[in-house]
Amino acid sequence: MIIIPAIDLKDGQCVRLRQGVMEDTTVFSDNPVDMATQWVVQGARRLHLVDLNGAFEGKPINAQSVMEITQEFPDLPVQIGGGIRTMEIANTYVEAGVKYLIIGTMAVTHPEFVSELCREFPDKIIVGLDANNGLVATEGWAKQTDLSVVDLSKKFEQDGVNSIVYTDIARDGMMQGVNIEATVNLAKQTSIPIIASGGITNMDDISGLLSEARHGIMGAITGRAIYEGTLDFQEAQNLCDIK
Repeated sequence: MIIIPAIDLKDGQCVRLRQGVMEDTTVFSDNPVDMATQWVVQGARRLHLVDLNGAFEGKPINAQSVMEITQEFPDLPVQIGGGIRTMEIANTYVEAGVKYLIIGTMAVTHPEFVSELCREFPDKIIVGLDANNGLVATEGWAKQTDLSVVDLSKKFEQDGVNSIVYTDIARDGMMQGVNIEATVNLAKQTSIPIIASGGITNMDDISGLLSEARHGIMGAITGRAIYEGTLDFQEAQNLCDIK
């Protein structure tokens, strides 16, 4: 299992939100490349970038910051989500050196878009499923659907999706612990590898996920915890490597 530092981009700054609320923002840095460097130096094997403005506006807003990071670290796998809603945008990111594209809202509203992307960019497409009480939310979590996260994930099994980033909205940015039960439940019911996200706070969360990783949990994204110091990134990755 790999630990993936999150860099959430809003107005060119590195921030964290609480439960996806754009007005509830904590700024951690005004230099995304410097922030990326911090995690690379500590041994990060992948970075998770989110264009928060893009998620709400439906088009890339912080693409320049993303591209500066991929240019600085051309050999580091970077995954980006937020505002990828056309083939042209996807192609631009791939040409800029982004390794994985995370499709969220479009995966829910236009699942055929995921199929098209998987054919065009094999093994580069990740589906981002954000859920509240097991039901999927879209538009930067602003809209709640009546779709089950498990049912939706199964629809992508034949497309060749690389993995699913599963985020529990109720836990995200709240430092209340990851929802291990829901994450494991999803992993057991789909053949697609799961990347856990939302609520990871300390080593107990990492240990809990590790104990269930055999069911198909390939990674864990962490943001606020490593920025505020309740989780030591290197310690977490070392534990995963030992196991």
